[in-house]
Amino acid sequence: METSEQVSMKELEATFAAYLEQQMTADSAHDMAHIQRVVQMARRLAELEGADLAVVIPAAWLHDCVTLPKNAPNRHEASQLAAAEAVRFLRSIDYPEQHLENIAHAIAAHSFSAGIVPTTLEARVVQDADRLDAIGAIGVARCLLTGGALQRPLYQSADPFCEQREPDDLAYTIDHFYRKLLKIGQTLHTQAARDEATRRNVFMQAFLDQLRSEIPLNPS
Repeated sequence: METSEQVSMKELEATFAAYLEQQMTADSAHDMAHIQRVVQMARRLAELEGADLAVVIPAAWLHDCVTLPKNAPNRHEASQLAAAEAVRFLRSIDYPEQHLENIAHAIAAHSFSAGIVPTTLEARVVQDADRLDAIGAIGVARCLLTGGALQRPLYQSADPFCEQREPDDLAYTIDHFYRKLLKIGQTLHTQAARDEATRRNVFMQAFLDQLRSEIPLNPS
């Protein structure tokens, strides 16, 4: 049987979902499915690490309530804009004030481009959960979706796997694996997240190995 606290959180999560359906813009890499995956992973990590779910769950749900295009010049501001909007929304539904500062920090710190160091366990959990969703099978799919949306070529024909050049993920989609995705595991904070990243990296490397076998190398 569910406790009253569990029922209350389910009701809150339904409220978060309804809000996001109205708030989110069309972005196949940052859609409701992404949010749901991050929430699921954040809950799992929080339970393993003993983090406060009253902070982690709202932060995970609302971490992308404001998004900006990948190529927007002010992309680095998106998570801080999301943090401010999340606090505004949470106050509008009378969410306990004592959690809002930590929720805002967790949202602001989740982003790579913001460069904000997470200083609480809850912020580290949310950051880890969001970063895990950028790797593995879902990470490959999201990377390709984003590259297609930005009309970037899949790879550079002369050196597809960045063996003789620096990766340029503003120009080629596959370069993003070498610029960022294969390094994400090194940035994670919790042991459970690092273990999961190891499994997901195996899949990504297998994808790249298979791609290597299917495309011409050093074309004349």
